[in-house]
Amino acid sequence: MAAPKIKLYTNHGCPWAHRAHISLAELQLPFEEEIIDLSVPRTPEYLSVNPRGLVPSLEIDGEILTESAIISNFLADAFPSHLLPVSNAPGGALLRARVAFFVDTFFSKVNGNFFKAQSAKTDEEVESFIKEYVDTVVRELEPLLSTAAPFFNGSDKLTQAEVLTGSFVVRLFTLPKHGILPEHILSDLSAKAPNFYRWGQAVSKHPSVLGIYDEEKIAARTKERLAKARAT
Repeated sequence: MAAPKIKLYTNHGCPWAHRAHISLAELQLPFEEEIIDLSVPRTPEYLSVNPRGLVPSLEIDGEILTESAIISNFLADAFPSHLLPVSNAPGGALLRARVAFFVDTFFSKVNGNFFKAQSAKTDEEVESFIKEYVDTVVRELEPLLSTAAPFFNGSDKLTQAEVLTGSFVVRLFTLPKHGILPEHILSDLSAKAPNFYRWGQAVSKHPSVLGIYDEEKIAARTKERLAKARAT
C-alpha cells in the first residue's frame, strides 16, 4: 500500500500543534511541513485551509483535518499501533475509554492552573495556583498513573495519553528552571505525586516529545509574552 501524502501546517512553538508532531513521530509517517507564523495575520492561502486560522491543520490524501485532538486521534485510528488499540480488540474499548478519561482529566481539572500560575500578577497568586495544580494532580491524576511503567497503563512505549498531554508535560518539567514558574512545583510533585512525577519525567525525556521542542527558544518567547501581558 502506498504511503499517504501528508502535509502538516504547524508552528513549533505551539503546544497544540506539537501533539500532531508526536503522533507522526511515533507512527513513523513521512510528511511535508509548512510553518505558520502565528505572530501575524494569517494569509488568505492558509485561511482557505483552516478558516479559524489555528494550527495544526493536516492535509492527508487531499482531505483537510483541523484541531489537534481530532488530528491525533484520527492518525491513531487510521494507522493502528501501540498508541491506541482498536475498539474491537480484547479490552480495546475499555482502554480507549480510560485514555480518554485521563486526557479529559488532565485538561479539565489540572492544566489550567499551569497557565494561570504563569500569568498571575503577584507572587501570592502564583503560589496559590501552584498549590492548586499540585493538589489537583494528587487528587485526580496520581491514582490514574498507579500502573504507569513508565507510560500510561503499564506501557513501555508512548500511548495516546502521552501524545495528547506530552507537549504540556515537557513544558511543566522544563520551564521552571528558566524562572517562568517556581522550581518547587517539581519537588512538590515528586514528594506528593510520585506516580505522576515518574511518568512526567519519562514523557518529558522521550525523543518523540522532544523532537520539535526548542526549550531555550520557547522559554525566551514565553518570558517575553508574559512580560508584555503583565505590563498591560
